[in-house]
Parts: sequence; structure tokens; C-alpha cells
Amino acid sequence: MKLSIKNIAILVIIVFINSGLAAQKSAFDSVVNEYHNKKGFNGTIVVVDKQGKPWMKAVGERNRSTHQMHTLDSKFRILSFTKAFAAILVMKLWEQGKIDLDATIGTYFPEYTGAGKSKVTIHHMLTYSSGIEDPLGEAGVNPYVVKKNLDAFIKEYCSGKLVREPGTESVYGNVEYILLQKILEKQSGLSFEQLLKKEILQPLKMSSTGISRPEVEDKHWSKGYIYNDSTKTFTPETKYVSENFFAAGSMYSTVSDLLKLDRALFGGKLLGKKALEKLLTINEKLGYTAYGFWGSTGWGNFKEPFYYRTGGMEGATSNWIHATKSGVTIIVLCNNDGVNLYEMSEQLYLEALR
Repeated sequence: MKLSIKNIAILVIIVFINSGLAAQKSAFDSVVNEYHNKKGFNGTIVVVDKQGKPWMKAVGERNRSTHQMHTLDSKFRILSFTKAFAAILVMKLWEQGKIDLDATIGTYFPEYTGAGKSKVTIHHMLTYSSGIEDPLGEAGVNPYVVKKNLDAFIKEYCSGKLVREPGTESVYGNVEYILLQKILEKQSGLSFEQLLKKEILQPLKMSSTGISRPEVEDKHWSKGYIYNDSTKTFTPETKYVSENFFAAGSMYSTVSDLLKLDRALFGGKLLGKKALEKLLTINEKLGYTAYGFWGSTGWGNFKEPFYYRTGGMEGATSNWIHATKSGVTIIVLCNNDGVNLYEMSEQLYLEALR
């Protein structure tokens, strides 16, 4: 069979494209393998390049005792990624006319006894600018050792005095999003878990995402490890009750499921245009917070605007970056706390632009 000049040209283009993709995949592998071999990264990664094509990889052990390896189905505690889900749910109820972002805590939670009842708004809580005293940061894992219900937890840890004027300064913590869970439940008539399934997980077919509790720790579960920098060793994480993080950090997921969320959210398929714009509005005077995310006009090697969400505690860390011009997206889940995931994501971003 003879090939025409036109067919030969097409074949050359296909070979060129395929060789370029292979080189890019090799570059992603090189970055991940370096962080795995030299810096202890164990986990899963998804990178969406500027052409919109996803690349995924799993490396390292999900269980150091049994030496079972990570797969793309590995489930991780995603901790503060949960805040992004909570913020999306707030905007879902806003679209339905069930929540006013300028309404105070007491509007929807009249039983609340904290000093911010009639002063702190939903907007303040979404941007960590409530000014409510936060004892959780200094308490370590103590609030998460014994299971508590939401009301008991709020009474003990989220009902303190105002230490700053609401809306004047963003100070990151968990108190605000735990209070938001209570408001979400009261305004929807559903538990946080039920609302999560109804509005996000089921529509997006995120079947490997949910609330982290012992019964979901199946064969795909990634066990957490604490890194000791002085001895260069890993030890099993401290046992804690993930449910006590509530809407501030109680969830688990996989990179595949989180990619579904990213595509739906930034693709405008999860929220209407106005709700999405409000969610992603960057409040520069409040630490560049958006709702559930932070935003940046560019930082370090990121030469374009992007949104990012981090999560971390002993034994688990995570990073999610979505660049708005190129569309490059990086989601990294790790089962230890010894790796700089932002730095790793930055290297993957540079390769994704090539």
C-alpha cells in the first residue's frame, strides 16, 4: 500500500504528538519518583495538563506493616479538603434561598451561646474572619480522641468569646466550619453526610468519598504515618476520631473522585454562575480567602492565577491546585506528614505546561 504525502504528514504529526506526551509523562514520573525515593512521598497523584489530559500515578506503601502498595483506588483522609465541600454546600443552599451570606449565626442557630451569635455572619465564617476564640489549634489531638456529637463539641470548643472584630482579619482554624455544619444541617433538615451525598457525591458519582470512620477503612485504606526528621523514620499515626473534625476535616476520598469534583466545580456544572462567582471571589484583605479555598494571582513558579486547598495533620497531607488560565490541575494525597506537597505540586505544574 502506498502512502500519499498527506497521509505521511498526518503520521508524522501523530508520532510527534505521541512522543511529546510520552516525554511529558516521563517528566511527571521523574518528579514523583524523586519525591518518593529521596523525600519519602507515598501516595497518589493526578495531573491535568494544559491540553486537559489527566495523568495519574500511585507510589509507595499504604500499609508499612504488611507492605501493601498504593493503587489509584487508595482512600486517604483528606482533612481540611472537607472545607471545600462544606463551602460548596453553603452555596447550594444559598442558591435555594435557604441561606443568606450576610445573616448571623443566631439567625439559623438561635440556641448558640457564643459571643458572636448576633455579630458573626456566614461570610465571616467562610473566610475564617469570625474573630471567635479558637482553642482547637493549641489542643493538638486531644479534642479528637473521644467521640463527641456536634452539639457537645460546639459547646466545648466553638462557643467562646470574640478575640477580634468580625470581618477584620482572617485567622485560619476549624471553629467556623464546625459551626457551618450545624447551620447546614438546620437549614437543610439533613445531616451533613446526607446533604453531602444528595448535593455532591451522588450527582458526581463519587463512590469512594465520604465521612471517615473505622467501618470505611477497607482494603483500599491508606494508613497514616508520622515522620521523624531527626531519625528519618516513620511511625504509625496517633489514633484519633476523624468524625470530630466535622465539616472542617472529617472526610476521606481518592484522587479519581477529587478530579471529578474539580472538573464539575471549575467547569460550572456543580453550581450556577452567580454562586460559583461568589464561592471563588478572592477576599484580598482577608488573607486571599475564597470560600473553602484560597486564591492567588500568581506565586513562585505559578505565573498565572490559581486556587488551592490544603489539608494536613499527623499522618496525612494533601494539596489541590487549579490554575485558571491554563487549566492545569494537580491533586496530591500523601499518607505521611514529611513531604512538602506544595513544592512537589509546583514541579508538576511546570512539567504540565511544557
